[in-house]
Amino acid sequence: MKKMDRLVDSMISSNMLKSPLIIDAFRTIDRKYFVPEEYEDEAYADMPLPIGDYQTISQPSTVAFMLERLDTQDGNTVLDIGSGSGWTTALLCYMVGNKGSVIGLERISTLVEQGRENLSKFGFNSHCHIEKAGDTLGLPGKQFDRILVSASADETPEELFLQLKIGGILVIPIGESIFKFIKTSETEIKKEEFYGFVFVPLIY
Repeated sequence: MKKMDRLVDSMISSNMLKSPLIIDAFRTIDRKYFVPEEYEDEAYADMPLPIGDYQTISQPSTVAFMLERLDTQDGNTVLDIGSGSGWTTALLCYMVGNKGSVIGLERISTLVEQGRENLSKFGFNSHCHIEKAGDTLGLPGKQFDRILVSASADETPEELFLQLKIGGILVIPIGESIFKFIKTSETEIKKEEFYGFVFVPLIY
């Protein structure tokens, strides 16, 4: 059995992973390809790891928890804010399939290049890519079915609601909680809060 399969099986048994599509993504997109070589042996541990420039790749159970809340579907358009070395972008790209698309945003140039190179290992460049983040949060003027943020905001970023389609879902850490927002109409947002998480700060 592959080490990644053992990690996935442990998250299934702990009820962290439930969705068949997300489980398939985790089994296919091996985390070892998104960490520096010196940390490859630790790639299958449920812990965050350094990826350079004082940034980390999130621990697998936290990524699984967020992806379960995001509920990405085949054909979705997804914005992945804080893509780092590209692991979450690649997982999302697998889930949306060839009919969907994923844009990863990363503010650190070296990680943008690293993430692009990692995506290419899975042949995802046609419908998924990583861009350097600008001075504003997200991609104003565009709308997505799903938005994932992998760094902790100080407060609810209202501007992201404008970038979400009606029926769309935003999953974002705020403080030490993970929030799930569903845009039910142009004026209404449904909110759920899940306590007890630690992330690097969201900078923009």
